[in-house]
Amino acid sequence: MTRVGIVAKSNLRAATPHLVDIEKWLGSRGLETVFDTDTASLMPARAGRQVVEKAVLVARVDLIVVLGGDGTLLSVADCAGASDADVPILGVNFGSLGFLTEATLPELYPSLEAALSGTARVEPRMMLRGTRIRAGRTLKEHLALNDVVITKTARARMTDLSVSVGDEFVTRVKADGLIVATPTGSTAYNLAAGGPIVQPVIDALVLTPIAPHMLTNRPIVIPAASLVRVQPQMTERDELYVTFDGQAGYQLEAGDEVRIQCAERRVRLLRPSSRRYFDVLRQKLK
Repeated sequence: MTRVGIVAKSNLRAATPHLVDIEKWLGSRGLETVFDTDTASLMPARAGRQVVEKAVLVARVDLIVVLGGDGTLLSVADCAGASDADVPILGVNFGSLGFLTEATLPELYPSLEAALSGTARVEPRMMLRGTRIRAGRTLKEHLALNDVVITKTARARMTDLSVSVGDEFVTRVKADGLIVATPTGSTAYNLAAGGPIVQPVIDALVLTPIAPHMLTNRPIVIPAASLVRVQPQMTERDELYVTFDGQAGYQLEAGDEVRIQCAERRVRLLRPSSRRYFDVLRQKLK
C-alpha cells in the first residue's frame, strides 16, 4: 500500500485533530494521503494536500480509512462498488462501536498498523444491485451494501407490492413498504422492522415487509443468487419511493418495476481487532 484515502463524516468537527494527526502519521511512514473534498474542509489549509471528490478517491487509493459511523462507511462502500474499485475499507467509529465501523478511536493506530502490515482480517461483504425498469427501459442502477427499500411517504396510503423471485410469483405485500437486505444489512432497518439477523458469511437475501397489514406477511430468506422483482400496484396519486442504503432515493411511477440482485463485486471490510461477529452483536444489542 502506498496511497491511503481518508473520509470523515460530513461536518464532524471533532474529527479535525485526528485528521491532522493521521496525515502526519502516514507521511512519516512515506505514504501518500488523499482526502475527499468534504473531509479536507474540516482541516486547516495546507499546500500540496491531495483532495478529490469521494467518487474519484475510491479508485485512486490502496486503502480507505473512514472516520464516523456506519452511514459514512455505507456511502464509501456504495461509491467503491459503483466505480468497481476493489479497495479495502477500514471503519473507525466516533461513538462506542459500530456494526461496520468496528474500530474505536483508541484502536485507530493499532488498526492502521494492522491494515498496512496486512495482518488485519479481510471480510468480503455482499452488495445489492438495484435497477428501476420503466416502460421497458432500464433507468440508473445503484449498489447497496445494506438494503434496497421500497416505501410510501408518511401521508400516503398503504402500499401493495407484487413480489417475485425470478419468474416465480411469491406474494402480494400490503404494508408500509418492503426491505430487501443483505446479511450485512440484516442488523440495520431490517432488524428494526422485525426481520431476522443473518450472519454475514451466509449467502442470502432477506425480504422483510414494513408494518404489514396482514400478520401472514412474514420475512423470507432466499438464496443470494435470486433475482427479486417488485412491482408496485399503484395509481398516479400514490407516492412511493425506492432508496439504496438510505444514500440515494427516487420516486416510483405507476408501471415501474424494481429488480434487485446480488452485485458481481463484493466490498472488502477490514476487521483489525480480535472482536468476532457475535462479540459485536452482543455489545450492540446488549
